[in-house]
Amino acid sequence: MKNLRLLLLCVASASALLIGCSKKTDSTNSSAATTESASGNAATSGAKNAPASGRAVEITANDQMKFSLTEIRAKPGEPLSVTLKNVGSIPKFSMGHNFVVMKNADVVESFIQEAATAATSDYIPPSRTSDVVAHTKLLGPKEQDTVTFNAPSQPGRYPFLCSFPGHYQVGMKGDLIVE
Repeated sequence: MKNLRLLLLCVASASALLIGCSKKTDSTNSSAATTESASGNAATSGAKNAPASGRAVEITANDQMKFSLTEIRAKPGEPLSVTLKNVGSIPKFSMGHNFVVMKNADVVESFIQEAATAATSDYIPPSRTSDVVAHTKLLGPKEQDTVTFNAPSQPGRYPFLCSFPGHYQVGMKGDLIVE
């Protein structure tokens, strides 16, 4: 199991380096919400029509490619402020983490495939932002970011995941359950 993790880490690192070196920089962000970085300064992450504040939810991400929570429960339309903290120590280029809430489970696999080539946009493909409810920026060790958004208005299960290459595949995912 240890060798498998090491192999996955090496593959993810090599992929991130190759992709990052081969893509042009795109500094646009089509949907923005106010978020807070580890330094306390306002930063931009994605959430459409973000409320000013919401119920605080904290999630940690680690070097074992796991979220501390795999379920978040919310009422339809409930404002949420989700803070992701990277508690790991491996550098961002090889073990970055983000928190991405998807609009439905049907698009997750194709989103993840496309995300693997979107290093310059924190592994959120610009062509797929319409599939995303909200997301944080990509975080390195000891960094955090908060995204504030309204839970979807329709009851259901909305997948959340880390879109860094290989992380979803080894279990870095969960569900926002709206009921």
